[in-house]
Amino acid sequence: MRIVMSWLREVVGAPLPPAKAVAEALIRAGFEVEGLETVGSDLAGVVVGEVVSIEVVPTKKKDVRWCQVRVAELGAADASGAPDAAGAAGAAGSAGAAGAEVSEPGVRGVICGAFNFEVGDRVPVALPGSVLPGGFEISSRKTYGHVSDGMICSARELGLGEDHSGILVLPPDTPIGAHVAELLAVSDEVLDIAVTPDRGYGLSVRGIARETATAFGLPFGDPGQWGGLASDAGPLPGDTGDGGEAGAAGYPVRVEDTAACDRYVARVVSGVDPNARTPLGWARRLSLAGMRPISAPVDVTNIVMLGLGQPLHAFDRAKLSGPIVVRRARAGERLLTLDGVDRVLDPEDLVIADDSGPIALAGVMGGAATEISATTTDIVLESAHFDAIVVARTARRHRLGSEASRRFERGVDPALAPVAAQRAVDLLGELAGASAEPGGTDVDHRPAPVTIAFPLGEPERLAGRPYPVDVIRRRLADIGAVVSGPAWDAAASDVAASGAAASGTVEVTVPSWRPDLARPADLVEEVVRLEGYDTIPVTLPLVPAGRGLTEAQRLRRAVGRALAADGFVEVLTLPFVGADAADVLSLPDGDPRRAAVRVTNPIAQDASFLRTTLLSGLIEAAGRNLGRGQTDLALFESGLVFREPAGGAVAVATPPVDRRPNEAEIRALDSVLPDQPRHVAVILTGLREPAGWWGPGRAADWGDAVAGAHSVAAAVGVELTVGAGDVLPWHPGRCAELSVDGRVVGHAGELHPRVLGAAGLPARSCAMELDLDALIAVALERPAVAAPAISTFPPADRDVALVTGAEVPVAAVTEALRAGAGELLESLSLFDVYEGGQVGPGRRSLAFGLRLRAADRTLTAGEANDIRDAAVAEAASRTGAVLRG
Repeated sequence: MRIVMSWLREVVGAPLPPAKAVAEALIRAGFEVEGLETVGSDLAGVVVGEVVSIEVVPTKKKDVRWCQVRVAELGAADASGAPDAAGAAGAAGSAGAAGAEVSEPGVRGVICGAFNFEVGDRVPVALPGSVLPGGFEISSRKTYGHVSDGMICSARELGLGEDHSGILVLPPDTPIGAHVAELLAVSDEVLDIAVTPDRGYGLSVRGIARETATAFGLPFGDPGQWGGLASDAGPLPGDTGDGGEAGAAGYPVRVEDTAACDRYVARVVSGVDPNARTPLGWARRLSLAGMRPISAPVDVTNIVMLGLGQPLHAFDRAKLSGPIVVRRARAGERLLTLDGVDRVLDPEDLVIADDSGPIALAGVMGGAATEISATTTDIVLESAHFDAIVVARTARRHRLGSEASRRFERGVDPALAPVAAQRAVDLLGELAGASAEPGGTDVDHRPAPVTIAFPLGEPERLAGRPYPVDVIRRRLADIGAVVSGPAWDAAASDVAASGAAASGTVEVTVPSWRPDLARPADLVEEVVRLEGYDTIPVTLPLVPAGRGLTEAQRLRRAVGRALAADGFVEVLTLPFVGADAADVLSLPDGDPRRAAVRVTNPIAQDASFLRTTLLSGLIEAAGRNLGRGQTDLALFESGLVFREPAGGAVAVATPPVDRRPNEAEIRALDSVLPDQPRHVAVILTGLREPAGWWGPGRAADWGDAVAGAHSVAAAVGVELTVGAGDVLPWHPGRCAELSVDGRVVGHAGELHPRVLGAAGLPARSCAMELDLDALIAVALERPAVAAPAISTFPPADRDVALVTGAEVPVAAVTEALRAGAGELLESLSLFDVYEGGQVGPGRRSLAFGLRLRAADRTLTAGEANDIRDAAVAEAASRTGAVLRG
């Protein structure tokens, strides 16, 4: 909402500090002031001129006009200081010396490309030496075969608005030679305020004026400046109050849907001057507020809407047929709206109709059939209150937002309808010479005012600082609330003088312009924000001594540090995926990861499910990086995945919001929540080791994914067993199954080519995913590991090469060697794998390095060889391995 400061000062009716201070006060009151714009202060040297003659100058691209413009009355000096009749000879001689064309005294020749003005019109003329907004200086220059001695200006060029469709034509009685900056009072300031959806009253000068007056402790008469009417003017003569047609005193109106339209005011205005023009002052305010001046009747409705916040609509009375009816649209009905679109109406649309059918979409936009035109003399003014949800749904259904729908969606004061109608009638009489017919129509079905039971101690309980009863009294009065009840009287008499905090409960009747106030917390917010959020003390919570991260939290952080140390970069992806996420991973039917939980209100249609695996987000993140030229990736993520419960989704009753759910309700809600284990996953593409002067780089392979899994396990203090796996989305021949104590906790390896193709990833991309909660649970169940003793004796290293069947898992051979070597085995590593003719088909050679060490002595060669032989024998017994010759 753009608030013109001169308009705001007029409505407040009291001196205000500078606009910057007003903006700061509104920010403290909870409004988002996005900008403060100063306009018109840099406009100088622009005067009013009268067009004397016009000559069309043809050109190759477009015709222009050579205009003679009088900028000073006869016998006077023009704004540049040149004499008129008395010094005509001198002026002509001077002009001729400068190369300018000689014209009659006080008249200047100007080239102009606009065609929206005629001879006799009065227009703003920027003389040579003048400065337009933006620092644009005007000078005489030769163009199109003439010397243009100035510039005829549009409203946009003068900084008076965004209309640049033509020259700004001034009223015919505007004095020639007058300075435009002084005549139009162009110097002003504009506040740009972002109004939140719950504060619809802020979409008006009236609403912002109330907040400004409150912020500076100024009295505010609402709405005395709008004609001395009370905020609830009561029914008008001719009102029926029951939805039936009004009598002869007002235009006949029938409201069929009183829930969607609880108030409808109609006023008839006749004798509108079709040639009436909106005064420049009002036109400028409209332009600065972001609305284009159109005609006096239309401008009046916009002035009232911007000023009071009540949208109005004007019907051409001559185009109406029969009484006005407020009803829902009927099947098959259509409406040509003012934007020129022929719309098919929905039965849920609320429309304004007459005997001919729909003539307007209620609260959104009028119809072209009853539009105000240049020949309109009689008008029926509509000032109504429509349900916010009905208007919002209609606007969204037709993708038709308007200034009116924007206000109705956020809540319009239902008591304002007759006040706004009267203000519009007054303005039409003032600006267009119109007169109102006696009486009017006011169909009123408003519900009773909202009353809230408000505990006086609630502000202190929620805000954490005391609020004396006199402060609560003043702030509730500032928003227009009426407070009553025995507790209020007792509190006022007992503690108001002492400034102590109050107790008890009072009844608060909220004002009609604040439909967002519906519960005690809303009233607390008003008290707190008007007193100032900065008055709430900042108190840091005290952490109980001896507490910190849990063991599980420390282990999760250790996992992140370990992967980062291995060169992985952490990413955080959204937990929402599309319906095709499982198809991208080629998950088979019946796979538990296909049972995704659907989100009731998704942020987007292509993200309407919760992820069942972290790989969906990591693959998308990798694709996004690859698309931006990052080909060598090592990414990891730790987060929750969501698995639908085994019994499927079960509906439970939603507990009410006016109390805390009981334990049974909480258990019922928890029982239908999806399982949410925490996983950790990595993805690798491109080079794992970069190329350089030291040699070529090394591409990432399945071994790097398995190594990442080992890093995670080591960080939490457990050891993984690696075996062959066959689980999508991994390649069936290059997939490792990862387990702990016989329980499968994840997989690692190269992704399936079909998955790589669907995701757009390069060949041989690898990934790993582990159930981190399962790893941590195992780690927490095991006893604490004592720090190992460091032996001071040298190690004994032995290498063995074992030949096994290709189907024998390396993990089985490793476990057998470890068991056979016993306690003196310090470390065991696989350093070579060979498959070829030397070992025979279907077999492979595995080379291991054994490091042996005793804590109390140096092992002899015989002891080391005996340990090696025992390890080989155990491997042969368990796996059929033989020592390679």
